[in-house]
Amino acid sequence: MIKIALVGDIGSGKTFIASMFSYPTFNADNEVAKIYSADIECFKKLKKKLPKFFYKFPIGKKDLIKAILHNNQNLKKITKVVHPIIKKRLKVFLKHNKKKKLVILDIPLYLENKLDKKSDIIIYIQSKKTEINKRLKLRKNYNKSLINKFKKLQYSLKFKKKKSHFVIKNDFNLKNTKIKVNNILKKIV
Repeated sequence: MIKIALVGDIGSGKTFIASMFSYPTFNADNEVAKIYSADIECFKKLKKKLPKFFYKFPIGKKDLIKAILHNNQNLKKITKVVHPIIKKRLKVFLKHNKKKKLVILDIPLYLENKLDKKSDIIIYIQSKKTEINKRLKLRKNYNKSLINKFKKLQYSLKFKKKKSHFVIKNDFNLKNTKIKVNNILKKIV
């Protein structure tokens, strides 16, 4: 099985591009949302670490945002609880898809959490800052302070690009991007 990991800036279009590969995809953001809405054990751990913010289940986005924005340590406390659960879910996903030719990993902190293996193929998604900012502002719970806190957890874009085997310049045009994805697939598969 070939593992392709997509890396890049927040809002660069990793999920948009992941969908174009037409292979099983592990989307960490979707998994995190499922954890907050359905994992009672995760809730109990977060409640124990941050009782002021997590007092009712399921965990609401507003409570999460309040906790993260309250101080710099809260995001670290949350990630220490959530990331091990994501790693377990990733293992299950990989086991379930082990006979597939290829899988896509849409994991924002893929490199930061040392999930990369030597055989993995890393694709850096490059987008214009102006386009990223425009798209981020359209998101339902857009919060610049929150985005900046998440960016502080990430390696520099320069480092991510350097670690990558391929670069896709994402102009958010479906046809153009599909061609770029297919060109990479021809080289890999």
